[in-house]
Amino acid sequence: MTPRARRQRGASMLEFVLIGIAMIFMLISLFEISRGLWAYHTLAYAVREGTRYAAMHGADCASPNSCTITIGNIISYMKAAGGGFDPDNTTLTFTPQSGSATSDTMTNLAGNSTNFPPAGAYAQGNSVQISAKYKFKSVLAMLWFGSRPVNDSGTFYLSASSTELIQY
Repeated sequence: MTPRARRQRGASMLEFVLIGIAMIFMLISLFEISRGLWAYHTLAYAVREGTRYAAMHGADCASPNSCTITIGNIISYMKAAGGGFDPDNTTLTFTPQSGSATSDTMTNLAGNSTNFPPAGAYAQGNSVQISAKYKFKSVLAMLWFGSRPVNDSGTFYLSASSTELIQY
């Protein structure tokens, strides 16, 4: 072996290790950011569809057809529209134009039999609003070198809100 070859021995492995660690971290980061964007988009879509569903069951729908809906009906519609996120980590707030807001986790609201919008808020032109806050946990916090996860580090709160007018 020549002296030059002896000095170069192991250089490829060292270069791979130095570059490989950074590439693996970037790949995991890309997946986590994609997962966060997917969770936000799914949450926003489910909230928009739930609000639309509530607005489409307005004043004229309630009187002749008796098709009033409950918060539990809206929750099941939202779960079908945007499955994939944890109902225990999702807090929903239902706000009619008149009356008080109802807020709790999606799991606790699933069996709620309260009409939404409430009887006094069934009028054409009134608004209904649904807001959501989702607790998104990322694994990136454990990959930061030199830091320990403290309490809820690595947790981000994604929020979405939608307001619709009762059309008919």
